[in-house]
Amino acid sequence: MRTALMLFLAVGLLAACQPNDAATTDTAEPTEAAMTTDQEAAEGWVSLFNGETADGWRGYQQDTVPTSWKVDDGALYFDGGEGGRGDIITAEQYTNFELKLEWKISECGNSGIFFRVTEEYGATYFTGPEMQVLDNTCHPDAENGPDRTAGANYGLHAPSEDVSKPAGEWNEVHLIVNGANVEHWLNGTKVVEYELWTDEWKAMVAETKFGAWEQYGLNEAGHIALQDHDDPVWYRNIRIKPLA
Repeated sequence: MRTALMLFLAVGLLAACQPNDAATTDTAEPTEAAMTTDQEAAEGWVSLFNGETADGWRGYQQDTVPTSWKVDDGALYFDGGEGGRGDIITAEQYTNFELKLEWKISECGNSGIFFRVTEEYGATYFTGPEMQVLDNTCHPDAENGPDRTAGANYGLHAPSEDVSKPAGEWNEVHLIVNGANVEHWLNGTKVVEYELWTDEWKAMVAETKFGAWEQYGLNEAGHIALQDHDDPVWYRNIRIKPLA
């Protein structure tokens, strides 16, 4: 009996001295917003947002990020509040690239993703074409024409189909800008493709409000911009792959 008791105590002491995986293993993982897979990194993808700070971004024509833009649960979040306002842009400029990100819009909300934006005019949309971010179910823009719905080249090219997810759900974007060619992919579907700078494109622009903005869509390089359109919106998992 005594031998059995001593064996029991020895086993218990040995177990107590073993590392406790649950206590010693670092279970913290990179936020989903910050993750770039090994394969993506090998292919040349670079993260534009680390999921923890807004480093690498600033306000349009500003030195810092407006206070209404925050980091919330691994996402860049515009809160729609009364704090500092404005679109935000990448610190760097890009010429040809692939951009991937996810967005989530508030109910009846509106925002947008701009590219090749420069700062000599009053707003991002004076120079940069826009991939529309929208709650198609109830924002008034959706009633103003399909070229203003989610995934559109805003005001110019309508998406081939509505593949957007409802407000509060994440949508996946893949935007390809290579020379004059632009492709909008939304949730795995190519919904828009067009060529910049052609006679057809110039004629289309001239018939819209963009025709009054002399540098609209003509830049060969510029910033990526995310829009403050008054409504709460979230962006995460933002990464870019520069192209030759």
